[in-house]
Amino acid sequence: MKLTINNQPVETASATLSALAMELSLPETGVAIAVDNRMVPRAEWATYALREAMQVVIIKAAYGG
Repeated sequence: MKLTINNQPVETASATLSALAMELSLPETGVAIAVDNRMVPRAEWATYALREAMQVVIIKAAYGG
C-alpha cells in the first residue's frame, strides 16, 4: 500500500503501525508517530491498522545542545 511518511511517498506491506515501525527500524524509545494529524500512543501501535493514502509523521527525539 502507498503511504506518505514525512511528506515522502512510501510503498509498504505493513498492516499496522507497529509493523511499519519495525520495517523502518525505528528505535524503541524517543519516537512519536502521528497519523492523519493525530498522535497515536505507542500502546496502540500494535493494533492501529494502516490504510492506503494515510499521512504518517514520524518524530524522533533529538539529544544534545
